[in-house]
Amino acid sequence: MERQSTYTATATIDEQGILTGWSDGAQRLLGYDSSAVVGRPAAALLAADAAAVRRILAGRQRWNGTLPLRHRDGRSLELGVIAHHRTTRTGAADWLLVSAVTARAQPPRGEPLEEWTFLQSPFPLAIFDAELRLVRANRRMEHALALPEAAMRGLRVVHIVPGPASEETDRSMRQALEAGRPQEVRARLGPDLGGTAVLTPLKDADGRVRAVCLSTQRPAQDTTARPRPPGEAGSPVGTAADQARAAQELGEVTVPRLADVMAVDLLDSPRTDTESGRQRAPLVLRRAALRPVPDSAEPVPGSAVGEAVVCPPDSPPALCLTAGRPLLYDTADPGISAWTELDPCAAWLRAFETRSLLAVPLRAQGGTLGVALFGRHRGREPFGPEDLRLAEEFAAKAADGIDQARAPTRTRTTTTALQQGLLPHTLPEQAALEVATRYLPAATRAGVGGDWFDVIPLSGARVALVVGDVVGHGLRASATMGRLRTAVRTLADVDLPADELLSHLDDLVLRLAADEGSADPSAEAAGGIGTTCLYAVYDPVSRHCTLARAGHPPPAVVTPDGTVRFLDVPAGPPLGLGGLPFEAVETELPEGSLLALYTDGLFEAREHDIDEALDKMFAALGHPATSLDSVCDRVLTELLSHRPDDDIALLVARTRVLHRDRVAAWELENEPTVVARARHLAADQLTAWGLDEAAFTTELMVSELVTNAIRYGRPPIRLRLIHQDSTLICEVYDASGSTPHMRRARIFDEGGRGLLLVAQLAERWGTRHDRIGKTVWAEQSVAGTGG
Repeated sequence: MERQSTYTATATIDEQGILTGWSDGAQRLLGYDSSAVVGRPAAALLAADAAAVRRILAGRQRWNGTLPLRHRDGRSLELGVIAHHRTTRTGAADWLLVSAVTARAQPPRGEPLEEWTFLQSPFPLAIFDAELRLVRANRRMEHALALPEAAMRGLRVVHIVPGPASEETDRSMRQALEAGRPQEVRARLGPDLGGTAVLTPLKDADGRVRAVCLSTQRPAQDTTARPRPPGEAGSPVGTAADQARAAQELGEVTVPRLADVMAVDLLDSPRTDTESGRQRAPLVLRRAALRPVPDSAEPVPGSAVGEAVVCPPDSPPALCLTAGRPLLYDTADPGISAWTELDPCAAWLRAFETRSLLAVPLRAQGGTLGVALFGRHRGREPFGPEDLRLAEEFAAKAADGIDQARAPTRTRTTTTALQQGLLPHTLPEQAALEVATRYLPAATRAGVGGDWFDVIPLSGARVALVVGDVVGHGLRASATMGRLRTAVRTLADVDLPADELLSHLDDLVLRLAADEGSADPSAEAAGGIGTTCLYAVYDPVSRHCTLARAGHPPPAVVTPDGTVRFLDVPAGPPLGLGGLPFEAVETELPEGSLLALYTDGLFEAREHDIDEALDKMFAALGHPATSLDSVCDRVLTELLSHRPDDDIALLVARTRVLHRDRVAAWELENEPTVVARARHLAADQLTAWGLDEAAFTTELMVSELVTNAIRYGRPPIRLRLIHQDSTLICEVYDASGSTPHMRRARIFDEGGRGLLLVAQLAERWGTRHDRIGKTVWAEQSVAGTGG
C-alpha cells in the first residue's frame, strides 16, 4: 500500500448500514471509487463478522480501534479507525468513519527535559503540522479527548471531534499558521476541553512557521455548558470518590501483606469479554489508587491518582485486560524492562525497584472494570501460586466494591441517554423565529428529570414553542417526558388551538396515570400528574402570538425598545387534574421582540430571594447581545451560583416578520366563475415574485381548493399566498367547520379528485380550524428567488 504522504480517508454510513459518503482518501486507501460503494451495505467492505462490529458500536457515541477492511484487489487491511455517531444538519443520524494514513510511524521526540515537560504539562497540549494534522498530544490531551495519541495522529481536529466548535478551531489554526501570530478561540471541543483555546505558531530557527500548538484549560466553573453526552465526565458528586475509596481499600489490605507497591487503573466504562479480547491500540485508563509500602516518604513518580494512564498494547496492563486473566512478569525481562524504562506511566515500578510484577483484571457483573498491579522489590521472593490466589480473591472483592460505587453512575448514564435521545438534537429549519436553547441536567444523585423544550413548524409559516416540566427525576420522569413531547407534536400537527391542545394533553396524563396507577399504586407522580407546560404559537404574518399554560411559569418578553415584562397568560392548572379549563391569550409582538420560555429550576438553583432572581433575569434579557446564544449564556451565568438541584430548560426566540411584499390575500365571491379569477390572481402574483416556473402547479392547486370551498363551504371565502424563502404556501379559507377528506374517485365520477391532486402536487397539505371556519393549505418548494 502506498504510504508516501499523509492523507485522511473518511466514509459515512446511515443507520441502516448503507454507505452514504466516500472520500477521495477512502478511494486511494481501498481502491474503490465512490460510485462502486455509495448506496451499498458497508458490511461488504468488512473482512470480519459484521454482526460483531454492530455489537461493538451499539449504544456508543464514539469508538476507536482497528477494523479489518477488504481492499479492491482482495487484500485484507487492518486499519485504525475512529467512528463518530452524530446527528447531521438535517436531523438524521449516521456514523462518520475516519482513518489517517501517515507516512511517519512515530512523531519526532525532543530532549528528555523537553519531552517530560510536554508529556507532564498540567494543561492539554497538541501539536498540528503545516497541514493541520495532529503529530503530538500529551497525556492531558489524551485524557481530555479520551483518545490515545496514536489514534489521533495524522487527523485534523474536525475529524477528531466533529462539530461546529472544531470547524471554528480549524479555521483559527489556519490563521495562526498563515499570520504567524497566536490566535484565541472560544470553543468547547469536549466535556473536559472547554474555555479558550490558545493556538500558538511554532517557528524554526529561521522564523518559518512549521506547526501550531493547541493548548487549553477548562474553566474552574462553567455554568453555561451544554449537557454532557452520556458516559462522559459529570457523574454525581461522591461517585468517583466512592470508586477511589474501594480501590484504595485494596491497597490497604494488600500492602505490605502481599506486595510492596500496588496500583489500580480503571476503564472509563466496563468492557465486555468480546471487547477485552480485541485490544490493538493504546489503552487509556484512569489511576484510582497507588499505594507503596507505608514507610515510603518520597512522592511516587508517574501518573497520580485521578490522572490518565496510557498503556501501549504490549504493556502488562493491556495484555492482562486482553487475556482476561492474571499475568506474572519478571521486570528484568527485556520487553518489560523496556516498558518500565520508556513509559512515564510505569515510572513507579522503576522507582521502587520492582522485580516481580503481578497484573490482575478487575471483573464484576458489569464486565471488566480495569486492572490491579502488584509489585515486589528485589529483596523479596517473587510472587508464587498462593500469592496469585490471594491477589485474585482480593481483586474480586475490590471489583465488587467499585462496581457498586458505579451503580449510581450507570443509572444516571442510562437516564441521561434516554433524556438526551428524547430532546431535539437539532432545531428545525423555519424563518419565523431565531431560536437558541439550553438544557442543564440536575446535579443531584436523583438524576435528570423530565424538563423539555421543542420548536415545531406549523402551517401558514407559523411556529410553535413548547417548554414543559415533568414531576420527579430518573427514568420514569424521562420516559413520561418523551410520551408528552410526542403527544404535543402530534396534536400540533393537526393545528389545534393552544388551549385545546393543553386540554387533550391533560386527558392523556389522566389516562397514563390510570394505567400506571393500576400497575403500581405506589408510583410517584404516575403518568406525569403535576406536569407543567407552556405552549405558544407565533405567526410572522400577523405578528400575533397565542399562548396557553398549564401551571407553568409565565414567559418573559423583551420589546425592541428594551422593555422587559412577563406576558399575562392565565396560569391554568397543572396537567392531570382534569375537568378544569385552560385559557389562551393573544398578543401582538413587534418585529425583533425577544421571548424567553424556561422551567422553574432556573430560579430554584439560586440561593437569593425570588425578587432578586427576577431582577437578574430581566437585566440579562434586556442587555444588548450579538446573538441569542449570548443571551442564554448571560441568563444562566447571572442566575446560577452552583450546579442546579433541578433540571433547567431555557428557550429564547427573537421574532421575525413576513412583510406585505411576501403575502398576498384576496376575498372571493361565492360563485363558480370566481375560480378563473383566482387562478389569474395567483399567476400575476407569482410573476411579481419571480416564480413563474411554479405558476402551473399553483394554479392547479388554487383551482381545486377554491372550487372545494365554493362547493362544500360557506362564505366568506379568502385566498392567501405566502412566499417564505424557498417555500410557497397556498391557503383557502371558508366559514364552514366541516373537514374535507381525500377520496379515490371511481372511473365514471365527474368529481372527487381535487384533494388527491393537491396531495400529489404539494409537499405538505392539511386543514387548520379556526374559532369560526377552517383553512385548507398546501405547501410547495420553489426555486425562484422572489422579488
